[in-house]
Amino acid sequence: MFYGNLALDDERSVDRDTVQYRTRLIGPDAQQISVLIVNISACGLMMRCDTELAEGDSVEISLPKLGNIDAEVRWWLGGRMGCQFRQVIDRAQYFDMLSALVRLS
Repeated sequence: MFYGNLALDDERSVDRDTVQYRTRLIGPDAQQISVLIVNISACGLMMRCDTELAEGDSVEISLPKLGNIDAEVRWWLGGRMGCQFRQVIDRAQYFDMLSALVRLS
């Protein structure tokens, strides 16, 4: 069963780490939007966001240790949004960022 582009039977090849981290993203119109990241991997993330963005929109997401990361909106559904990073985060940098993200949560 599918809802938009979000499959209930998720077959991701990359595990996600569960977090609760408030940050901001810069939307396609340069608007700063407050978000809550709820899970993340080196390839992308899911967050809660009150502002609806369209699939394919380019955004920048502020992450500790990494600064602003370019990403693409893959789906938006009822206040949740999935984004894929334009470049996979290097493994060492990812764990450094994740450590800081968990500490700051």
